[in-house]
Amino acid sequence: MIAILGAGSMGRLWAATLPAGQVAFVPRPAQSPAPEHYDFSPVSGPSRNITIPWLSARQTPTTLLVTTKAGDTLAALSCVLPALPESVPMVLFQNGLGSQQQVADTWPNRPILAAATTEGANRPRPDQLIHAGAGTTRLGALTDTGKAHRDTVVEALKSSGLTVIPADDIMHRLWQKLIVNAGINPFTAILDCLNGELLQQPFFQQWIEPLCNELSQLLEVAGQPAQSPRQLRERIEAVARATAGNTSSMRADVLAGRATEIAYINGYLVRLAERVDMDAPVNRMLTHRVKDLI
Repeated sequence: MIAILGAGSMGRLWAATLPAGQVAFVPRPAQSPAPEHYDFSPVSGPSRNITIPWLSARQTPTTLLVTTKAGDTLAALSCVLPALPESVPMVLFQNGLGSQQQVADTWPNRPILAAATTEGANRPRPDQLIHAGAGTTRLGALTDTGKAHRDTVVEALKSSGLTVIPADDIMHRLWQKLIVNAGINPFTAILDCLNGELLQQPFFQQWIEPLCNELSQLLEVAGQPAQSPRQLRERIEAVARATAGNTSSMRADVLAGRATEIAYINGYLVRLAERVDMDAPVNRMLTHRVKDLI
């Protein structure tokens, strides 16, 4: 049994694609024990109705997927982990950086892994999930005890039919995703546009080059492989074009009146810059602009 903590878009995508009867959502204090029902529209093929039960107190999962928002993760796990054996591996699916390190530092003896995924999913309605774009999920260990579980967890998640690949350096993958998110998500939230629409927006054109200058310097500060501002801009714009019809998770949060993950994306980069006495005015500006939207 694979348990999923977090019944948002990403949690529902894995629940819908993993084998029926082998997956359950983990209940949180305010959630109803009634099964979750929703319509699932895959990338190809007809839509179908999905019913996912909640994990009972008598069940012990083989793996825990954590698909909560970054800012909710530590508190959610604090409620759940006391009931789970320390041997159960968990996989963190959070956007940005910072929350993963908090979890690994809090439970260093647990087998903790992180995932960097490019799967696209969104919920136009509470009872509907759309698999907006097929991607790749890379999975690697964050703690020493997680290393022994990586390949087993990868094989288990492959039963979803999604592309899952083991990663030896998951922090590198998380950084690469962070760079793309930092260059797309806040702009789409501020401009209230689809990913592909931001490329022609004057506000994006004004700030993307100075943003990439900051991102290039911050990669060096973090000990990541060097990438020029031009390389970063080309990658960000390529992803925006490839996902032109998608709504970023940050824009979706703003439209729904939910808290965003800006503190773990551009906000994380601002805090990193501050620790090394570096200025990151564009990341700071984007962080404040997004926070002002809610």
